[in-house]
Amino acid sequence: MQPILHLSIPVRDMDEARDFYVHTLGCQAARTRADFTDVWFYGMQITLQDRPDEVSPSVRGSRHFGVTLGRDEFEAMIARLRDRGVDWVVPVSTDDGGLATEQTKAKIADPSGNVVEVKTYRDVDAALEISAHSYPEAFAHGN
Repeated sequence: MQPILHLSIPVRDMDEARDFYVHTLGCQAARTRADFTDVWFYGMQITLQDRPDEVSPSVRGSRHFGVTLGRDEFEAMIARLRDRGVDWVVPVSTDDGGLATEQTKAKIADPSGNVVEVKTYRDVDAALEISAHSYPEAFAHGN
């Protein structure tokens, strides 16, 4: 079995959260129970926990999760987010433009304030300064 990354986050309204993750981010819907629902976010299982008392009142700061996509998929995601009228926590921006370390990224918040980042790298190995020699764990499962 391949490892599955799992993230459990509190949400204030299950239907609202599920709609956001499925229809805005394009996640695949999975199991639903009275107090949680799962969605698949690019191979990661996200459990949306019905815990409104644990929802943070602020969407500012550095706490977030996200996904790195290929350029075409990133552009399609940004277009979908714009079409859905999301509020940008951090609008689309590019760092190190024209260099091998170039990255383009944006952050949005789900309806409960959980921040999600989407990004793309021109050259992921250069941007993250990784190689099979210096960080073999990153390549152990075909990443």
